[in-house]
Amino acid sequence: MQKIEHIGIAVKDLSVSIPLFEAMLNTLCYKTEIVEGEKVKTAFFKSGETKIELLESQSIDGVIAKYIEKRGEGMHHIAFAVENIEAEMKRLSEAGFHLLNAVPKIGADNKLVCFLHPKDTNGVLIELCQAIEK
Repeated sequence: MQKIEHIGIAVKDLSVSIPLFEAMLNTLCYKTEIVEGEKVKTAFFKSGETKIELLESQSIDGVIAKYIEKRGEGMHHIAFAVENIEAEMKRLSEAGFHLLNAVPKIGADNKLVCFLHPKDTNGVLIELCQAIEK
């Protein structure tokens, strides 16, 4: 793993949360995007080297809606940049970590992603991210 790529935060309403984070971070949201496969709308911020991704469910049965219903708004995941997601998935699987998807899938911000089950990572959902070459 190369570095923390971003921190994901589950929110109920981006129209409320975007201005809040713009004021707090003193920077504008630079990108919003809908990830159809996850039924989620995202908003990205960058402060120095740190990226923050806000996640709003686009469906009452979406994973973010279920997360917020169970735990409330707050930190959802930490994403790590990897150079080769398939090799990293293989390494982690062989080390005993449970992957939440068997193959990388398309995520937000032009990334291939895979998640590790939080039961293996002290309760923290971990996302692996590899930039998709254009």
